[in-house]
Amino acid sequence: MLRTFKEIIEVVRRGETKTIAVALAQEAEILKAVWDAREMGLANSILIGGKREIEIAAQDLKMPLGGFKIIDEPDPSLAVQRAVALAREGQADVLMKGLVGTAQLLRAVLDREEGLRTGRILSHVTVFEPPGYGRLFLLTDAAMNIAPDLERKVELIKNVVLIARSLRIMKPKIAPICAVELVNKEMPATLDAALLAKMAERGQLPGVYIDGPLALDNAVSPEAAQCKGIVSTVAGEADILLAPSIEVGNVLYKTLHYFCPGVKLAGIVTGARVPIVLTSRADSQETKLQSIALSLL
Repeated sequence: MLRTFKEIIEVVRRGETKTIAVALAQEAEILKAVWDAREMGLANSILIGGKREIEIAAQDLKMPLGGFKIIDEPDPSLAVQRAVALAREGQADVLMKGLVGTAQLLRAVLDREEGLRTGRILSHVTVFEPPGYGRLFLLTDAAMNIAPDLERKVELIKNVVLIARSLRIMKPKIAPICAVELVNKEMPATLDAALLAKMAERGQLPGVYIDGPLALDNAVSPEAAQCKGIVSTVAGEADILLAPSIEVGNVLYKTLHYFCPGVKLAGIVTGARVPIVLTSRADSQETKLQSIALSLL
């Protein structure tokens, strides 16, 4: 099992060199991230966007562009289409958002004729490495699925389990996060959590352990689970946290980012034909690089 981002980066570095297609690449932070990825031996990048704008951004960074393939396409819509086409045609292994709106990128990804559809939903997966735990956790969904019902939560689980297995967590433990540990008909998330647990128990969701409802404390802390008398395979040992709504997932992600010194984060969108790196401009350089490494893994 991979337990740190350092281990992820080492595994990717030892593997076959892959290629990232960057949609509208004329943004300093994006250029720094793909430069770091190349210098560390993780991946090469194809930069799509206005060539002159890319060159100006690189000059400001004192970053040489030799070795980068640049596709001169200043029109944002066409640049996104070119990046998606590279991924669809197998010329790029990862799609990365540059200086373009998320909605515009995802419209191209979801295009029925020219996109990257697979029949699965798209969902956001965060991987985080909190100090003191000695392992990685996964969180879904902090960015895309607003209020998933039971059927959508099943699809979220299928997506996040693929990421967990790439981290060599072969039978992940999943905690549907709620405000309480008991089923309460006034809290629909607790009903979904109990149903998901029963589905896993009966083999409808094979290859995983699920228990819920669980609050965050007794999902990740053995001491909290013991204090509340919760005995299960998942309690205190969850690998995956399934958020009941985008608000919970997003607030948890940003709480980790802003209030937890030393935490390491990465986020990608999965469910398309290739992983998609959708970093925020507010994300740190380290988070961008770790997101690239996760997508390459």
